Amino acid sequence: MKGWFDAFRYDGGPTLYNFNNRTSVTGDITFITFLATFCTLYVAFLIIYFGIRKERCSTFCAVTLSLFIGATILITLYGSAWHISKSPVVSTYQAFSKEKLSGDIGIYVGLNHVNITLQANSSREWSDIDFNERFMWVDANQMQNSFKEAIIRGLPFPILTVAEYFTTGQDGLAWGRQYRTAGYFAIIMLWTSFVTWVLMNLMLIAVPRYGALLMTLCGFLLLSTVCGYFGMLPEPPLVVYVEGTKMNFSFGWCYWLVLIAGGICLLAGVIITTVEILNPHSFSTILEVDYDTPFDRHVIIEDSRGKRFEKRKNNTSLEEANSIGRILRRLNSKNKEETTHVQNKSSNSTSNGNEEFRLEPSPWTYPYKKNDSCSSVSMISSTMSISASPPLRDQLKYDMDPVQMW
Repeated sequence: MKGWFDAFRYDGGPTLYNFNNRTSVTGDITFITFLATFCTLYVAFLIIYFGIRKERCSTFCAVTLSLFIGATILITLYGSAWHISKSPVVSTYQAFSKEKLSGDIGIYVGLNHVNITLQANSSREWSDIDFNERFMWVDANQMQNSFKEAIIRGLPFPILTVAEYFTTGQDGLAWGRQYRTAGYFAIIMLWTSFVTWVLMNLMLIAVPRYGALLMTLCGFLLLSTVCGYFGMLPEPPLVVYVEGTKMNFSFGWCYWLVLIAGGICLLAGVIITTVEILNPHSFSTILEVDYDTPFDRHVIIEDSRGKRFEKRKNNTSLEEANSIGRILRRLNSKNKEETTHVQNKSSNSTSNGNEEFRLEPSPWTYPYKKNDSCSSVSMISSTMSISASPPLRDQLKYDMDPVQMW
């Protein structure tokens, strides 16, 4: 009786996997992961973009440029197309063999590795020849160890020939060491650009004009990366010979992608910075944080400007009022001095004329019964008239005042 899992089988037994069926790599998993991540973020932004009511153009340009730069940095860090070469080749599959293999060989140099591919043309004899081998050089000895393992595994002769060019590091055959040096420099610069890119995004949210400055710095670092990589490549360019086939190298899409991203980033940063200098607080996006305030950043800035202007105006009016009051007080003091001077002159003139004056009776009354001496003194002061000089008269007035006497 046939069951569900043994249907359409002759012997009715389970599937037997008794050999290792290896296939070539058809895609870079790291590249696909980063590309899918940034594409997902960009699609999510496009979905919400149609709901944006203000600052749409600046927001679209800033987000698009930011995601493009971030994806470029991470993809080219792990990419394998900085320096490439590809050519058809007719070579033996194994060393010292008479059988010839017709196919295509490709060399893809990354920052810390090299990929060597070999794919045979369509033929019945070599139909299963499809290799994609990666040799890492994270440290100085890793490339040599990988080359020895490849010999032990029995890789095809064209792949071993190409790998040997990057392994040799003596005398004039130092291509592998120079490629490693250029790769180390590019890795350092790209990670620095990535940190600058993260800070740029934070500043675009907090203070957009600082984000524009960091955008300029990020573009400068990316351009420095490609310039440094170009300058550190082998001075005599690497030329690989495989069975009489000459393979020359050229820059791959990773190099040109970093160059384009750096140029666009630098140009955009310079333009935004110039606009901010000429017209402050003009660059703005919807990504800005209002810090729990019900107003927009521009409203807060304008209000602060108005308050500063009003405060300055009030201070100016107070200073003017104080100055006017000070002038009036001075004028009043001068008037008082003049009146006092006139009174003194009049009093002096009357004293010089030997005119008499009378002491007016004091309005003060004592509530209790007065003595005879007091009444006599008051009566004397009320009836007494003195004709003398002003000092003597003042002294007598003080001495004869009944209040002071009492």
